Amino acid sequence: MHRRTRSTLRRVALAGALLLAATAAVPPAHAQARAAPDGRTPAGGGLSAVIRYTENGIPHILGRDYAQVGFGTGWAQAADQVCVLADGFVTVSGERSRWFGQDASTDGSLSSVTRNLSSDLYFKGVRESGTVERLLATPAPAGPSKDLKELMRGWAAGYNAWLTRNKVTDPACKGAGWLRPVTTVDVAARGFAIAVLGGEGRGIDGITGAQPPAPAGGARAAARHETDPREADPAAAAQAAREFFDTSRYAMGSNAVAFAGSTTASGRGLLLGNPHYPWQGGRRFWQSQQTIPGELNVSGGSLLGMPAVSIGFNEKVAWSHTVATGTPVNLHELALDPADPTAYLVDGVPQKMTRRTVTVPVAGGDPVTRTQWWTRYGPVVTNLGAGLALPWTTRSAYALNDPNASNLRGSDTALALGKARSVAGIQDALARTQGLPWVNTVAADSAGGTLFTQTQVLPRITDELAARCSTPLGRAVYPASGLAVLDGARGDCAPGSDADAVQPGVFGPGKAPTLRDAPYAENSNDSAWLANADRPLTGYERVWGNVATPRSLRTRGAVEDVSAMAAKGRLTVADLQRLQFANRAPAGDLAAADAARSCSALPGGTATAADGSAVDVSAACAVLARWDRTTDADSRGALLFDRFWRRLTASTPAAGLWLVPFSAADPVRTPRTLNREAPGIGRALADTVAELRAAGIALDAPLGEHQFVVRGGRKLPVGGGTEALGVWNKVEARWNAAAGGYPDVANGSSHIQAVGWDGSSCPVARTLLTYGQSSNPGSPYYADQTRLFSEERWVRARFCERDILTSPQLKVVLVRERR
Repeated sequence: MHRRTRSTLRRVALAGALLLAATAAVPPAHAQARAAPDGRTPAGGGLSAVIRYTENGIPHILGRDYAQVGFGTGWAQAADQVCVLADGFVTVSGERSRWFGQDASTDGSLSSVTRNLSSDLYFKGVRESGTVERLLATPAPAGPSKDLKELMRGWAAGYNAWLTRNKVTDPACKGAGWLRPVTTVDVAARGFAIAVLGGEGRGIDGITGAQPPAPAGGARAAARHETDPREADPAAAAQAAREFFDTSRYAMGSNAVAFAGSTTASGRGLLLGNPHYPWQGGRRFWQSQQTIPGELNVSGGSLLGMPAVSIGFNEKVAWSHTVATGTPVNLHELALDPADPTAYLVDGVPQKMTRRTVTVPVAGGDPVTRTQWWTRYGPVVTNLGAGLALPWTTRSAYALNDPNASNLRGSDTALALGKARSVAGIQDALARTQGLPWVNTVAADSAGGTLFTQTQVLPRITDELAARCSTPLGRAVYPASGLAVLDGARGDCAPGSDADAVQPGVFGPGKAPTLRDAPYAENSNDSAWLANADRPLTGYERVWGNVATPRSLRTRGAVEDVSAMAAKGRLTVADLQRLQFANRAPAGDLAAADAARSCSALPGGTATAADGSAVDVSAACAVLARWDRTTDADSRGALLFDRFWRRLTASTPAAGLWLVPFSAADPVRTPRTLNREAPGIGRALADTVAELRAAGIALDAPLGEHQFVVRGGRKLPVGGGTEALGVWNKVEARWNAAAGGYPDVANGSSHIQAVGWDGSSCPVARTLLTYGQSSNPGSPYYADQTRLFSEERWVRARFCERDILTSPQLKVVLVRERR
């Protein structure tokens, strides 16, 4: 024992000596920096940083200022994710068609565009118009702070330095011509793309494809074949908008819950963050700790290419984000000049649209040139998704207003959150920076406080404005979806401004739905209404989200679980860990027993499949009855119910599915009681049984045998369940019967953190990055945390210096920029 203690002390002393020597060698960045004044050339200046690596390749980045911490962050991200990062920089430069072909698609991480050509036309247009440079030059608080600019400058320099000093081994981009140095503007352009993900980024196909109709003589002929939007079916448009902005349909999502000190064993707060993000591509999280002594000390997850910690904790407070229900855009219906479909009227005065002509180089072909059309409100758009057509006729067109296209403050908000010392400080940071484009914030602190707030950048669409200025289409669409369609011909119909807003045309933070110091505050991507079911939030404008409407099964299950935990009390971080992997399927609790009874009542144990064939489903009845109602990897019956439930809910509307309808007075427990006579039950059972038998999958097979990922040739079972089942530990996988079921995870639990405090100087934190730090199959950090996720194990976070320096895998690296 004595020998072991001396060995530990010797290791600590050695690590400390290395650290002191390294930090002493770090030159002051402000004295040696040589940044290009316009940001267009690769950043320089002899920057350096100290990186301390601990278990699972988690870097603890130390610098004297923001440029140095940015340098270490850019270096370390490149070391783990250079190919994914480089791919994203090709995207925001508008060069995907040049390198990958115009008809191929992106990984979907920086927009919802369908193919490379549309992506390039949009992002190249952004770059050529100088949009990002103008935002960088905008003074704070509307524009980015000096600290953020330094952080981005350092990130670019660190990424470039890693590229210069290291050989790329990842087969995804080894030897690729599209690997190149980046600039501060490139880093900012990636931040811009993240900001508009919920707005312009979802409308790129409709922006780049918008072309005016034939004018003058050809107009009448064209009009005969067009649908005038004023004659469109408002009900169909409302349904399309409802689906387009329905957060339950998004690939991304999240859960988060904060517990107050009144519910915990320590009297201090607890936070569990469980964001659901893609497992592949450029929207992955990456873990780190960033430290500037006396200025910043924060640990958590960053979206790739982002220079600051997005979700995390420090010694006093922890926070997470969930995708919000606020509608981040609105439309303006333009009345066009009859003689010129590229001119529109505002208060009777014609205004010409701005042409943005963009030429994109294309691999193996001639360059493609297209023109986009922009107005005072934003770009002309001819659709939002496949279902919501917005035709440009000789009489009218639609312009998309996305206030986040003027928001480059997201990383400023992240920095401010990392420096907050309480939930009050979190709220103040959000109010000062106003940089979150499409997420809520849930937080807890060491004093026992909790916070839920939907402080996000939204167009200032009040219900009064929508009532006064909505077009006929808008009067149908706004109540259904929160998407306002305003009369663009009236100057008084533009969104107003709040005195506490840092940019015009948006809500100030004082209008955001907010809940402070409730026993629990929880969100699972529904609106703010039931952040705490005992203290519902109401009174906000429709654009923020809805109230008194059905909640998702994930929300209902989460509220049931966390309210019961809060009532029980004496909670610890271990309780958060158990909640994360409880894998309870609320849909199973509601419907499995009745589904089994309905199955048993089928005459002869047979049901008719969709193709008309009779299928013996009798064996499925007992499997459903015995299922433990969880989606643990060893749960038998979970896969059968999952496939059955997806089919049933896709074919049967809620009114025909449940006997007890939704009640706003009992929103967590309704709707309920499966309608065992619903005709879709037999068909869904028949189709599911036939599907599984054809694939050679036993009806009672353990879920993990058929929901898994393969890493290094090893099959790793994955627990968790889909949105349809309402599982907290959300996992969305693509069905591939030939490959064994669900052979890969597309989206789901990603950067998980369970954080609390015990009265010491260090937070008590457990984390898990489900897909690991690196996407390089040759990295030791490619599958290590995926194995932990498969085994429902956690990483003990090392935050304080004594924890970092006693890591058995500690590696201290001084990284420098060659001048």
